[in-house]
Amino acid sequence: MTFEERSDLVLAAAKALFVNGQSTEQTLAAARRLADSLDLRVMIFARWGELLLQAESGTARLVRAIAADPTGVDMDRVVAVAHVIDRAASDRSASDDARAEIETISKAPPAATWLFAVAAAAGAVALSVIFGIQHLAAGALIAASAGAGALLRRGLAGLSGNSFLQPFCAALLAGAVGALAVRFQLSSSLRLVAVCPCMILVPGPHLLNGGLDLLRGRIHLGAARLIFAGLLIAAIATGLLLGLALLGAALPVDPAGRAVPLWQDTIAAGVAVAAYSIFFSTPLRMLAWPVAVGMLAHALRWAAMTGAGFGPAAGALVACLTVGLVLTPVAHRLKMPFAAVGFASVVSMMPGVLLFRMASGLVQIAAGPAVNLSVIGGTLSNAATAATVVLAMSLGLLAPKLLIDSLGERARRRAP
Repeated sequence: MTFEERSDLVLAAAKALFVNGQSTEQTLAAARRLADSLDLRVMIFARWGELLLQAESGTARLVRAIAADPTGVDMDRVVAVAHVIDRAASDRSASDDARAEIETISKAPPAATWLFAVAAAAGAVALSVIFGIQHLAAGALIAASAGAGALLRRGLAGLSGNSFLQPFCAALLAGAVGALAVRFQLSSSLRLVAVCPCMILVPGPHLLNGGLDLLRGRIHLGAARLIFAGLLIAAIATGLLLGLALLGAALPVDPAGRAVPLWQDTIAAGVAVAAYSIFFSTPLRMLAWPVAVGMLAHALRWAAMTGAGFGPAAGALVACLTVGLVLTPVAHRLKMPFAAVGFASVVSMMPGVLLFRMASGLVQIAAGPAVNLSVIGGTLSNAATAATVVLAMSLGLLAPKLLIDSLGERARRRAP
């Protein structure tokens, strides 16, 4: 291949990873490894909406930019591209066909619609168990609402590429179903029938990737990811509250959930992790690791919060530290993208319910001066708790990974 073709291959590989949910650090590391195998010296700059490549080989030099919006999450594509990069890095002759393979992978379809809908229903019901659902009829409504929302999202995907339309419409449907449940006395004050189908829409990978970028010092990219995630959450919350309001219902600021036994929390967590893995199109052969580690993490979180009296942020930190410590070496050894298994293991801990109740509180505060202090205090508490939980989760995932990666790099340098 010519110098330009090799540079374009590196840029195409980086884009395929970047736009499908791989963390920025892993994306750049994979691209640099591919570039080294192609005798290129490269610098890659990742920004929201663009990847910029500076490549050198001998006296030749070029600068290339490519549009890249990191709005998707498809771990099957990430895994496939990573395999292409590994083959090209170990066998120079394999790089000749790598560009065509990457283009084919980038067009691969996501998980089947029926599987997507079943995972949405199962994941929403699992989250409702974690938050203390008590009635079978409410669980059936949650499953039907979440499954119908998933079908609606897939249908809208073929009509519009707008990133906010799909979650808004699915949340609007969930809010309307939740309001009907309130009217017919099938929902408690927790409003789980309305909230749980919306919780599976929360963009956990974008929040975590944004937090990881900020902790890595990529301020602009991290802030852009968090703003995008925030806009998605705003669209979900708007749809949810509007759907409830259409039939005269509302979402109270408190409480967020009921305490549940350890065994219920752990089993439900395993179902939720499996559902999120399907949402992210994680290869089924990798499913066992995030499910097992996610169940362990939830059990430790339950023990920290119930037995040791930790708060939500401290509980999330303990759980994510465990995930980082276990899955970082496993991902290296089995050549699995950390994002494919790490994010799915913890994303069910995302404080979606707190964000929705915060949004409801803001609406009540804006409605007039007669709002009481409990609403204001609950709104501020929900906002602060949600922010600290996201920060704790990002730190918990990153700290073990940084340490283990650093120790591994030192060991490789010392090896003869």
